[in-house]
Amino acid sequence: MAVPKKKTSKSKKNMRRSHLALGSNACIECPKCGELVRPHHVCEACGTYNKKEIIVKEKNAE
Repeated sequence: MAVPKKKTSKSKKNMRRSHLALGSNACIECPKCGELVRPHHVCEACGTYNKKEIIVKEKNAE
């Protein structure tokens, strides 16, 4: 069984794991309302996807 001869330093360990960092989420602008939306998801603000109204949102008149 392979056993390391010396302890791996924090620097070496962190350099090896440098590519595992999380990236930022992609966001696009909704063509109807201008809200930031994740790609290929229904817009939470207006309920549209691919220029079609998927979720009917009622506007409150106050």
